[in-house]
Amino acid sequence: MKRKFQKILRYLPWLLLLFGVDAFFTVLLWIADLDAFYAMSALLLLAVLLMFSAICFVLVHLEEKREQVFLDFLANPDEYHEERLLGVLVPAQGEAVRLLGWCLRDKQNAYIGLLEQMNDYEEYVEAWAHEAKTPLSLLALLLDNRREELSENVSCKLDYIQNRLQESVDQMLFYARLKGSRKDYLFEHISVRGCVEEVLEDYKPLLEEKQFQIQADMTEQMVCSDRRGLRFLLRQVISNSIKYCGKEPELIFTFFKENDCHVLSIRDNGMGVRSCDLPYIFEKGFTGDSGEGRKKATGMGLYLAKEMAKELNLSLDANSEWGKGFEVRIVFPVVG
Repeated sequence: MKRKFQKILRYLPWLLLLFGVDAFFTVLLWIADLDAFYAMSALLLLAVLLMFSAICFVLVHLEEKREQVFLDFLANPDEYHEERLLGVLVPAQGEAVRLLGWCLRDKQNAYIGLLEQMNDYEEYVEAWAHEAKTPLSLLALLLDNRREELSENVSCKLDYIQNRLQESVDQMLFYARLKGSRKDYLFEHISVRGCVEEVLEDYKPLLEEKQFQIQADMTEQMVCSDRRGLRFLLRQVISNSIKYCGKEPELIFTFFKENDCHVLSIRDNGMGVRSCDLPYIFEKGFTGDSGEGRKKATGMGLYLAKEMAKELNLSLDANSEWGKGFEVRIVFPVVG
């Protein structure tokens, strides 16, 4: 109703002029024949009300039609919709509409071109990541089958290289998926404990090299999530714990229920994060000022973990005390 009233107000000067003309002829009738004026006053008032109501109805209908045609033109500024818009406007506005149509079509073509380039880039990144996984798989196979032929030092270095390359490839692949237009998540009931054990197995050589003590207080609780996405999220968190561990490193996993949600806590006893850096650790590219160990950090791991958590409808937050460890909490909604 408010919008209709605003549309009528646009024609207020013309409506006032029409009202003035009606009032002028009413005064003339009053002067010419007072008895006739009194006899026809009710009829005159009814006629004026009906006339103004009809005029207002027609004006609102025409404005709504113009508005709808204009919205259709903005949604699809082709020549057909341009001609429709010209048909409901006054000729003086034609040149402006044609210029607007040309600009919108030009921007639309540019947008379509950029969208095609982005899709091509996304497909290329995904194809490259999958191709890169082949030599990584061969390296993993070599380490599994020929480890006894390699010295311990060489074996540890190859494990480190293999894990870092795998992590970088996964980050690139998942970043492309997060920013891409296509989503291929498969939500199903999965075991959190099973996912944690799979990721720990991937990092087993590095965890053993650093002599990590692993504690896992978890039941076989099932949650509804995407297995690949959850594993990727866990890899980013565990990788951080390995990179920034201290002496006698520990990694503690706890799964519990809190406020009608399931919570997975991943806590280590590493260097932690300064309190001034903690609010920003999930921002893209943020590395902070938390010691020498972070100088080579990219600031992408926890950012991608946070973005993946959003995609999976999970909550992700962190707690830390500088020099005393770091904790990440993953909150899973309870699905009935």
